[in-house]
Amino acid sequence: MMLEAIDYQAPDAPQRFVRSLRETGFGVLKNHPLAQDKIEAIYQDWQHFFADENKQKFSFDPKTQDGFFSADISETAKGSDLKDLKEYFHYYPWGQCPSKLKPALAEYYANAGSLASTLLAWVEAQSPKQVSDCFREPLSHMIEGSEQSLLRVLHYPPLAGGEQANAIRAAAHEDINLLTLLPASNEPGLQVKAKDGTWIDVPCDFGNLIVNIGDMLQEASEGYFPSTTHRVVNPEGQDHNCSRFSLPLFLHPRPDVVLSERHTAHSYLQERLRELGVI
Repeated sequence: MMLEAIDYQAPDAPQRFVRSLRETGFGVLKNHPLAQDKIEAIYQDWQHFFADENKQKFSFDPKTQDGFFSADISETAKGSDLKDLKEYFHYYPWGQCPSKLKPALAEYYANAGSLASTLLAWVEAQSPKQVSDCFREPLSHMIEGSEQSLLRVLHYPPLAGGEQANAIRAAAHEDINLLTLLPASNEPGLQVKAKDGTWIDVPCDFGNLIVNIGDMLQEASEGYFPSTTHRVVNPEGQDHNCSRFSLPLFLHPRPDVVLSERHTAHSYLQERLRELGVI
């Protein structure tokens, strides 16, 4: 089973996209406004960054969570005992970034953020009234002025053969934020867990944009929109020699946004970062 890619330009795109989110936790868009050639250029530029030992000069700041995270300190998925087989860089407009690489990331961050506002408006407009009434403010307003939305440049290195048994590139997990926008990677491997417990391959055709629900939208919608479990499995055969790159934008509300009676965006983020072992 595969998720269907929905034409962003189609008249019924908002309805089909939100229906897919509701039913699977994911929506896949094609013919969207994010330029694929610029995404490919980012992948190529950052391949050089991750291959260079100078990356250690940009080691992350534990307080602000910006910068380079090595494979030794990368995330351990909630409920897992093994670290993911990945390294990554956290980009915020206010954070550290190599000067040569920043202009392309800044441009992509702005363009993807603009598209994200449209998609959040789609979600709210297509929600039943009893669900939209749960939102303490319009969804697209929650990210206005937010400095917390995170662009992550992810590198899954080639498999060397000495990895711990059962370790995979990204163990089954859910995202923390409202929505995640993920342009298709240069390599396959992303899977989503269906309601019946089976794993579905997410279309990785270059040009597709994969969007998934995070815990904060699940919290704000009182569970109507499910934060769906997903993972990145290890490649097979000759593909184990290939690096995999991806560029997720995690949409985070302003810290003061009230998600529910239990949580603000800030309290929920801190709870989840502690569970991930990164604070």
